[in-house]
Amino acid sequence: MKAGSSKAEAATRTAPERVLVIACGMLAREVLAVKEQAGLDHLDLTCLSADYHFRPDRIAPEMDRAIVNAREEGYRHILAGYGDCGTGGLLDRVLERHGVERLEGPHCFAFYQGAKAFAAAGDRDMLAFYMTDFLCRHFDTFFMKPLGLDRHPELIGDFFGNYEKLVYLAQTDDPALDAVAQRAAALLGLAYERRLTGYGDLVPVLTAAAGRNG
Repeated sequence: MKAGSSKAEAATRTAPERVLVIACGMLAREVLAVKEQAGLDHLDLTCLSADYHFRPDRIAPEMDRAIVNAREEGYRHILAGYGDCGTGGLLDRVLERHGVERLEGPHCFAFYQGAKAFAAAGDRDMLAFYMTDFLCRHFDTFFMKPLGLDRHPELIGDFFGNYEKLVYLAQTDDPALDAVAQRAAALLGLAYERRLTGYGDLVPVLTAAAGRNG
């Protein structure tokens, strides 16, 4: 056997097995950022539409299809990049059937802060409207236009009247996004608070999944 062939075979044997994250489109940028920062070169990403947050009943069946397709493509190790996200446990049933884990917590607002910090802030944030980097980038697309607030600002009180503050959970230190969040708070008539969370539990969970299955 040639020396070159032996080295190539050894590299193939020691190369980590690929891990697939099937995530909400709202997490795409963040998953890729963690992948780059942590050097998780064997971690792949595919996303379901972020619009499913308007129709959470679609998340579980779409995840089911995505997992089946991934298995057919040869992926053995899969992580669901979702919280429960309003599926009422339906997503967990799908994941349990396929033997796939997901991010811990009810939604991204929880795992960005970290499970312990989110639980500790429960009473304090009872009347908080959360925003993330993604929601700052797409505030018009995800709030103003779907709710008709760009055409009927008089509806702001109907939709947001029970909130007391807007809490911007910042994944990055970006003054432009901070300005969007501040303007949103003023528009909605809410007090403003910014918390720099970074990527929260997304970092250890993705690193563990890649390390455990790599």
